[in-house]
Amino acid sequence: MRIKRHRSNLTFRKQQRRGGCLSLTLVLGVMAGIAFIGWAWIGQRLNLSQGDSPQTNLRRAARAFDEGDLDLAVELTQQIWNTYPDQISALVLLVRSLIYRSYEDYDRAVDRQLALQITHDAIQRYPYHLDVMAVHAFALQANDQAIEAAEYARRVLAQKPDHLLANVSLALAYGRVGGYENAFRQIQIAVSLPGAGLDAQRALAISLNDLGRYDDALQAVDLALTENGRLLTLYFERGLYAMQTGDAGAATASYFSVLAFDPDNVKARLRMCELSILLRESDRALNYCHEAVQMAPTWAEAWYQLGREYFMQGDYDQAQTYLNRCSSLQLLQNIPILERNLNCWLMQGEAAEINNDCNALRTLYNQFQQMVREADLPQTWIYPPEGPCSP
Repeated sequence: MRIKRHRSNLTFRKQQRRGGCLSLTLVLGVMAGIAFIGWAWIGQRLNLSQGDSPQTNLRRAARAFDEGDLDLAVELTQQIWNTYPDQISALVLLVRSLIYRSYEDYDRAVDRQLALQITHDAIQRYPYHLDVMAVHAFALQANDQAIEAAEYARRVLAQKPDHLLANVSLALAYGRVGGYENAFRQIQIAVSLPGAGLDAQRALAISLNDLGRYDDALQAVDLALTENGRLLTLYFERGLYAMQTGDAGAATASYFSVLAFDPDNVKARLRMCELSILLRESDRALNYCHEAVQMAPTWAEAWYQLGREYFMQGDYDQAQTYLNRCSSLQLLQNIPILERNLNCWLMQGEAAEINNDCNALRTLYNQFQQMVREADLPQTWIYPPEGPCSP
């Protein structure tokens, strides 16, 4: 078997109560108390009351965002926007909160789709409002629709060249299509504007990283963290930039920061698994990978990293088992071929060949060849015409 690897997707009993004779009055009193406490908790959680103005609740949402409580920020701004559709500031904060939240764990990509759906509806209602167009551009680029995002951002900048979010969105859109120099020039405009703040500093870090200036990217994201030190997205990006510079300690600190704020975060566990694999800290890698697959059993990438570590340790039976979970999940979830981690097939095939598991090897090879044909992929797994395990 000859395999060429051109891609890697690396990127973490109830007890029964005795029956009793409680009076109806007591039961009703307890139920009323529970209901009162419940409604009080809900009101406190949403921080909304009939007497509060939308501006008051928007300030509460902004504080929630600054404190890293994006769930509350989304709840508040969504209710404001639904109740007061002229509150464009609520729309902007809602979309920003959704997009930042979408990067906080492995299963939050739907937040980016929701953000785009919201801005799409808003642009139908306010087709010429500059802030609406700018936040629509911000949502478009986050959903990999860079060309349309750039068009909306340019329309805003043609009328208001110093519009901060439009400049940020245009820079990010340039970066999405590989225009890294253009992105850097655009983001320099954004960071030079008064009150540039979090979005601009984060976009600057992304641009610097795209240009290979990893130390500068790390410094830029640290500045973004001074604007808001509780956004998990920034710590994940800081971990990436630290790894690009070879600073495993800084990367570890970043992922530990995520776990300090969110102890159940699966994405941080997988990043620690990947980092431990790179450092060849095998026991630590297995611990983090096993935690990741236990907490997120439908996440194919977590199974890949677990199988990969077993493969590197020479435990090919375990490797084949866990890599099979990775490939099977991607098929069951109908992941587009171009977005699949093909290493789940390639490495699993190597393990199957070592294990002399011809049936599994033939199945894997046929699946891989079908994907190559359907997606017109480069041929990276080659056997003689008669196929694997031929006499």
